Amino acid sequence: MAKNKYAKQPLTFSEQLELIKSRGLIVKDEEKAKSLFSQISYFRLSAFFLPYQLEKDKFNTDVDFDQIVHTYSFDRELRLLVFDCIERIEIAIRTQMIYLMSRKYNNSHWQDDISLFKEPYQNQLGYTFDPYNELQKLIIKATRAKHPEVFIKHYVKEYSAPKNPPSWMCFELLTIGQLSRVYNGLKENKDKQLIANFFGLSHKVFTSWLHSLTYVRNICAHHSRLWNRDLAIEPMVLKKPKLAWVDKRFEINQRTFYFLCSLQYLLKSANPNNRFKQKLLELFLKYPTIPIQFMGIPSKDGILLKWENEPLWK
Repeated sequence: MAKNKYAKQPLTFSEQLELIKSRGLIVKDEEKAKSLFSQISYFRLSAFFLPYQLEKDKFNTDVDFDQIVHTYSFDRELRLLVFDCIERIEIAIRTQMIYLMSRKYNNSHWQDDISLFKEPYQNQLGYTFDPYNELQKLIIKATRAKHPEVFIKHYVKEYSAPKNPPSWMCFELLTIGQLSRVYNGLKENKDKQLIANFFGLSHKVFTSWLHSLTYVRNICAHHSRLWNRDLAIEPMVLKKPKLAWVDKRFEINQRTFYFLCSLQYLLKSANPNNRFKQKLLELFLKYPTIPIQFMGIPSKDGILLKWENEPLWK
């Protein structure tokens, strides 16, 4: 099928304003709108237009520019809240990996034992993964950095062997994505399950959720839209929860709200006294006009189900 040639020309802020007005968006303060276009690109804001358009490029009746801005602000605050939760979970995952593997193998440097990792393998896309050597490269890069972490600098200065620092130092250098790859690269499922047990999950579900955590963490870090989104990397549906969970009607795992449920489940172990539910409710109350159903909260007869009453959230 032949492709079209892109022919759209760049528009001035004033022209962008006229474009959205021509599509039926009510703009009460035109100068404010143009000012926002200079701070937040039109293309970025346009991602928040779609839920307010039943017909392409035509806004629903009575939708105004302030509603778009409120939706953008809601999404920003949602991302900040999620990012904070992921940080707490990431720290708990790192802690459990270090502690449980060090204790099981009675080895402060277990990350240097090649027998604990899978041999190099290819994924479905043909990319070769070498878990052990990839981890070693990360450690070597950190120890040879021009400005290493203070604890790495101290180890290299004080100790001649083993070559690498202990696991509790090395793992502080890893991002959540790298932690996910290390976890997936462990050879024995028993080792994976040992870590997953802390979070009340099977190792298969934990592997999937780790992958999704990394994906959503990157969405938040790069300031991408989270509110109304189909997740490219879906968290696996939890079939046999060991902790309080949600009704099957909430298992829309390609949407954001299911991911929020997975966060709450992980936080029950990573940060039992968390206020995630309260903060989420406060956010929804702060932006009462935002159609939160686009996050994947199911409804019955047009009324959103009371997610906050589900066992998971109590």
